[in-house]
Amino acid sequence: MNTENSLSFDEGKTSLGYLYLITLVAAVGGFLFGYDLSLISGAVMFLETEFALTPFWYGAVTASAVLGCPFGPLAGVWLADRLGRKRTLILSSFLFLISTVGCVAAQGVIDFILWRFLGGMGVGLASTVSPMYIAEIAPARLRGRLVIVNQLAIVIGLSLSIYVTYLLSHGGHWRWMFATQGIPVACLMMGLLFIPESPRWLAAMTRYPAALAVLAKINGRSQAEKELREIQAELGEETGGFAELLRPGIRMALVIGILLMVFSQINGVNMIIIYAPKLFKEAGIKNAPDAILNSVYIGSWITLCTVIAFGLTRLFGRRAILICGTIGMAFGHLLMFLSYSYSFPPIITLAAMLVPTGAFTLTLAPLSWVVLSEIFPNRVRGKAMSLATCAMFASSYVTMLYFPKILRLFSGRFGNPGGAFLIFSGVCLTCSLFVWLVIPETKDKTLEEIGEYWLRRGNLETVPETAAK
Repeated sequence: MNTENSLSFDEGKTSLGYLYLITLVAAVGGFLFGYDLSLISGAVMFLETEFALTPFWYGAVTASAVLGCPFGPLAGVWLADRLGRKRTLILSSFLFLISTVGCVAAQGVIDFILWRFLGGMGVGLASTVSPMYIAEIAPARLRGRLVIVNQLAIVIGLSLSIYVTYLLSHGGHWRWMFATQGIPVACLMMGLLFIPESPRWLAAMTRYPAALAVLAKINGRSQAEKELREIQAELGEETGGFAELLRPGIRMALVIGILLMVFSQINGVNMIIIYAPKLFKEAGIKNAPDAILNSVYIGSWITLCTVIAFGLTRLFGRRAILICGTIGMAFGHLLMFLSYSYSFPPIITLAAMLVPTGAFTLTLAPLSWVVLSEIFPNRVRGKAMSLATCAMFASSYVTMLYFPKILRLFSGRFGNPGGAFLIFSGVCLTCSLFVWLVIPETKDKTLEEIGEYWLRRGNLETVPETAAK
């Protein structure tokens, strides 16, 4: 049998079928990330009526899950390295399950926020560990595309939640909206029983035979032995403690990872997606189901763009994609500003929304996770990704909490919320400059080669200090 999907431990061929199956199971965590955080965009209009929400509580309810998200990565700093990637994903699935039951049964705004907060912790864990796990198990030539599977799962979850909220919006069944989350939670819990642990984590725990077995099943015996030697060599140069994150070189990688993930949240596109029904109401659509229906178009659009992103990562480098995408997002926000400033019809506002959301889901949305999952050396990847993801969710919470107030500020002073999108346009251009100046190209490099790059850079940075002595 000579297909590329065959298992061949001796000839070094990649078992794509097995690899894709593992990736799909891990990506269910990403699906729940998108599904859980997006459900609130349609449900909050009904919660506003049932719980008589003020503008402050409207923002607090919308951002409640995101408030819990940073605590997931903070726990993940310890859990992913101590318990392993797989067990941490299992824990996140239990948090999702408890949150789902609690939200369905909530009787007031406070307990609803608390259950959403707990679910946010599960989101934080899954969003940190899922791309990390996929990156650590994937061959270098497939890593970008496989990590984007996680991003595609996020977008599918986000889009599907919009369809679900639209179908249930006609009767205002917001409790059923949250109950539907139980289905993917059950799928994740069952699927995790059948996937292996990350081979790089196993090697870090000195469980070399187990690591070799997983690598051999994916890439074949000869390639697996080569990879394991590279992993062992890199692990021998690292201490794995928090202090190592402050070493020259690795410190720079940490700063890049944190800033890139912050930019992925404060650029304004996520606010368009999460607050789309509210933005359509600002544009003149007053009926809640109709406002949610227009959000369905955005959900379908970003799903298509994420699929196209697979091809982009194969053809172009990470830096080029990120720079072009952030410039496109800046242009899209400018169109949003013009649409609101000149009171264009809602259909024009929808068309304007498609530009920044499309540019974001083609480029920054998937590539930020790809770069984050591959930029750090093996031994510190769990800690570094957890800190960067924590910073991402913290910035997301602040942006989501204050976005309604920003819209009201501009609407009150200028009669429309368009000015907010001029600010976001400037943020996107700043991100483009940041990518151009400091992010290295990581396409087609193994995780060990990338890790060695930062270690070499750190050694070069310490030479002047040594010479001075």
